[in-house]
Amino acid sequence: MRLHHSLFFLVAIAGCVFAQNVNPVGERVAAQNALFEEQYESDLRNFPERATAFGDYRYNDKLAEYSLVAIVQRHKTDEAFLGRLEAIPSTGFSEQDQLSHDLLVRVLRQRIADFDLKEYEMPINQQNGIHTSLADLPLSVPLDSVKHYEDYIARLHQIPHVLSQTTEVLRAGMKDKLMPVRFLLEKLPVQCQGIIDAAPFLIPTKKYPASISPEDQKRLTQQITDAINIDVIPVYKTFANFLRTEYAPEGRTTLSVISLPDGQKRYENDIYARTTTRMTPDEIHQLGLREIDRIQTEMTVIAKKAGFADLASFRASLKTNPKYIPTSSEQILEDFRHYIAQMEPKLPELFTLLPKSPVTVEAIPAFQSAAATHYVTGTPDGKRPGRVVVATSNFADRSLIDDEAIAYHEGIPGHHMQLSVQQQLIGLPKFRLHGLGFNAYIEGWALYAEQLGKEVGFYQDPVSDYGRLSSELFRAVRLVVDTGIHSKGWTRDQVVDFFRKSGAVDEPTIQSETDRYIAWPAQALSYKLGQLKFRELRERAQKELGPKFDIRTFHNEMLDGGTLPLDLLDARTDKWIAQQKSK
Repeated sequence: MRLHHSLFFLVAIAGCVFAQNVNPVGERVAAQNALFEEQYESDLRNFPERATAFGDYRYNDKLAEYSLVAIVQRHKTDEAFLGRLEAIPSTGFSEQDQLSHDLLVRVLRQRIADFDLKEYEMPINQQNGIHTSLADLPLSVPLDSVKHYEDYIARLHQIPHVLSQTTEVLRAGMKDKLMPVRFLLEKLPVQCQGIIDAAPFLIPTKKYPASISPEDQKRLTQQITDAINIDVIPVYKTFANFLRTEYAPEGRTTLSVISLPDGQKRYENDIYARTTTRMTPDEIHQLGLREIDRIQTEMTVIAKKAGFADLASFRASLKTNPKYIPTSSEQILEDFRHYIAQMEPKLPELFTLLPKSPVTVEAIPAFQSAAATHYVTGTPDGKRPGRVVVATSNFADRSLIDDEAIAYHEGIPGHHMQLSVQQQLIGLPKFRLHGLGFNAYIEGWALYAEQLGKEVGFYQDPVSDYGRLSSELFRAVRLVVDTGIHSKGWTRDQVVDFFRKSGAVDEPTIQSETDRYIAWPAQALSYKLGQLKFRELRERAQKELGPKFDIRTFHNEMLDGGTLPLDLLDARTDKWIAQQKSK
């Protein structure tokens, strides 16, 4: 008994000492907020293109450094920030301050994990790369003043430096046997030539703001043309030649990322980074198979209502029905614009937080035709709108059937809605106002958002509703084929065959998507896993709250914390449900 009291006394003393050594909550929160601001500013300096995307134009005349030295330096900066952040005890923090603490810890730890696996040595593929991101500069920078045009010209002059640094990094990857797949790398020189032929860097000279004088217009046009001819085109040719003759021939021939050094760990890291779950590849694979069965059962109901004996005969009729075959690229774009426009007035039925910035629809340029339909965030002030960038190549082989679902996914209430609302949130550290890279939340929300059209009376055409299910089926198939490629050793033909049998998407999409999963392990898993989490949280809230459940309040709760890992979103939702119950 005496021993028990002594231990209690020692613990009490230790607790007092701890309490005395920890600064008051207010001081620690202030220190944390100062660190958040310092880290955010560091990121903007290190990634000037990101600053521009956020509407911060202080570094508008600069491009990031892409050298090995710069990458190592940024890694050391990440480690230093993580050490300082973890040294701040978060005992007694408010829910929001604790969440901010946990979030930045997660972001920095993930960057460090990626660095340790030398992910930076494979920075380019047919989906994404410096060659195509530079070519998007004319559409992603402000061009409303002479100063902004001069900033653009300064960036054009830096392109040789950037491509030279990228070449150095790619050579390091060759040396370390960290190589993307060869047949995909062979597409890159063709993309570079496509960029040269399309001349996107000249776009700013086609139309000037009225505020820029004719004399300045003439001067700026000459300077842009000279920069392109002297700096940009020659270095693109050099880069394409390096890719063609040196880099692509060294590409790996095995599709699975597991074939690379630390392969198993690499795929697990990809899954965690992109889905924020610790599910195993096999668990994800089996979930995909179950989801495919569930969705195809729902599709069969639509087929039978339409008078068909089974799903296969319904699908066969749709493939030849001219109503759903595009007659032009422009028709696809008009479809997207129509669906986004009809959703806009319905948003107040689902949300009270509404996006303030506009959204536009445009076609993916020919040189980037390997990319899928995607969204590019606008600036918080709304001066540069969000952009839904649509795949329209080989339009006659495409289908209009799932345009409605994809328009809601990329536009509203999907990506544009979520990311625009996030940029305008009040009272959060600046780093939380942007994407943070938690794909399962971002893509999960957008896939969840596709069904919201049905809840406000859209998908009136049963075929369009079938298109919504096709879109969901497409994401379920991804769970099977991504893990098939990278964990089960599937061949490309196996993936294409599985896709075709599923009936989820058209042939051009099957081909580009199969290559996407090979090049970008686990990214495609994030959609379905994220969507299922949003659905689960909604069902939980409806069940727990009963008549107190309000869809707009729930959606606000999903959006007003910004992008979160799924486990933190889950925990936050439980706290919100408890608060709603007590009201």
